[in-house]
Amino acid sequence: MSHELPIDTTKPSIARVYDFALGGKDNFEVDRAVFNKMIGIDPNMPTVARLHRDWSRKVTRWLTESVGIDQFVDCGSGLPTMDNTHEVAQRSNPEALVVYVDNDPTVIAHGRALLEDNDRTVFIDADLRDPDAVFLHDRVHGFLDMERPIGLIQGATIHHISDLAEQQALMRRYVDYLPSGSYVALTHVHNPRDGSELDRMASGIEEAYRTTNATTRFKTYDEILTLFDGLEFVDPGLVPLHRWWPGGPLTGKEPTIYGMVIGGIARKP
Repeated sequence: MSHELPIDTTKPSIARVYDFALGGKDNFEVDRAVFNKMIGIDPNMPTVARLHRDWSRKVTRWLTESVGIDQFVDCGSGLPTMDNTHEVAQRSNPEALVVYVDNDPTVIAHGRALLEDNDRTVFIDADLRDPDAVFLHDRVHGFLDMERPIGLIQGATIHHISDLAEQQALMRRYVDYLPSGSYVALTHVHNPRDGSELDRMASGIEEAYRTTNATTRFKTYDEILTLFDGLEFVDPGLVPLHRWWPGGPLTGKEPTIYGMVIGGIARKP
């Protein structure tokens, strides 16, 4: 696969939109325009982006410290920000191994530069829609121990595949690769499709995503639940991200848009 892919600054990139949402600098006007359209739908959108980063940090720490996972595959890793998966995992266990997977040219350029001096972390240019390309990659083969549990992170990735049956088949293939005792951490954009305020917001934001370099399709709770088939949920199950092991009691009225992204962690028996 080519490593000299051009960076297209005329079309919004999902990775760069998310970078802007988190206050990063690796984005262009076309990316900022997409996110500003989302803010026009609900001004709490920046908080939703930060909730996702907080969730990623919490689950990586939980997997490392509470379960003892010491090797991770982070699909669709996105642009480097503060507290990336390898930083959180290796802060708890310096021996932890992390494989990042992405094929966005901007991410590839920044990701490789970030990891030049870290021999416990590798970045591969691969399409997350091809688990074979991920797990049989020459930089992964022999780097991970496929006889021991792995933490697979699919944060805001699978919803870029439109068809539910294709999503389900893809997740089955990923789970087939994982040894027993492995964990899957997954988030997905959610639309209850019930005529509610959340339905209206999710539909508007899905439309904004259509201008980017990736298809993004919102699914119902029951549809997202099927992506964990054959796995055993960790409490509290599939929930809005701020409800996954919150740091304290939830107080006050929660913004409706907080229900737009849901996620969970589940174990392969």
